[in-house]
Amino acid sequence: MKTEIHPDYYPDAVVNCSCGNTFTIGATKPQIKVEICSSCHPFFTGEQRIVDTEGRVERLKRRFNLQ
Repeated sequence: MKTEIHPDYYPDAVVNCSCGNTFTIGATKPQIKVEICSSCHPFFTGEQRIVDTEGRVERLKRRFNLQ
C-alpha cells in the first residue's frame, strides 16, 4: 500500500440523524449527518408512511386516477 495517499480513518465517527438518534461507526469523516437512519426509516420500523418531499406520489395518483 502506498503511504500518504489514503484518507484518515476515524474509528469513533459520530453519525447524527435528523430524528435525534446518534451512533458511532468507523469512517473517513469525524462527523456524519443523515436525514433517515434505521431507527426512523419505514422499512425497518414497519410503518407504512411515505417519505415524499416534492409531491411525487400525489402527481402519480393524479396521472393514473388512483385513490
